[in-house]
Amino acid sequence: MQVDVLNIKGEKTGRTVELPDYVFGIEPNDHVIYLAVKQYQAAQRQGTHKVKTRAEVHGASRKLHRQKGTGGSRKGNIRNPLYKGGGTVFGPKPHSYDFKLNRKEKDLAKWSALSYKAQNNSILVVEDIQLDAPKTKHVTDALKNLKVADKKTLLLVNDINDNLFLSLRNLQTVQSRSLVDMNTYDIIHADVLILTEGAAKIFTEEVEEIGAE
Repeated sequence: MQVDVLNIKGEKTGRTVELPDYVFGIEPNDHVIYLAVKQYQAAQRQGTHKVKTRAEVHGASRKLHRQKGTGGSRKGNIRNPLYKGGGTVFGPKPHSYDFKLNRKEKDLAKWSALSYKAQNNSILVVEDIQLDAPKTKHVTDALKNLKVADKKTLLLVNDINDNLFLSLRNLQTVQSRSLVDMNTYDIIHADVLILTEGAAKIFTEEVEEIGAE
């Protein structure tokens, strides 16, 4: 898949990059996308919910009345779950919601999500953005030139660029990730995927390495 490289003014630079079909041209697998998104969202949950049992609520431990002869039901202490203020039976306890997903499944989910973006022509490649200092206006102008300012955008870079990340953090519709931090949820959530030229070439280099083997 040949994609033109654009500059920050939205103009073609005359260069192109080849996005490999084994990543951007596969038949998407909806089920693994579902599993990857579910696993990502489950891992975000804190799981700190908790209720008190009858051993933890406040109240005396004395028996309310004798076991037999009252004509009423037998009762323990005031912390009984049947009474107001008593403990909770089988309530939630702190635990993790995360679950394991195999590496091959995670990779297939990401490749499927990227293939969907390629099918919808929702992938742009721009030349590497170099900023001497954080400057949000510089980035917003670039997004306007690329005609994606009003869309949810995911920017993928090949390495961490602090000035770029700081310039983007106040933009609610834009997320920035390095390739190693790329995940299926962010790809699916975005309307447009922007790859820097350096990030796009990494995919090409991987194809060349596979061919050399």
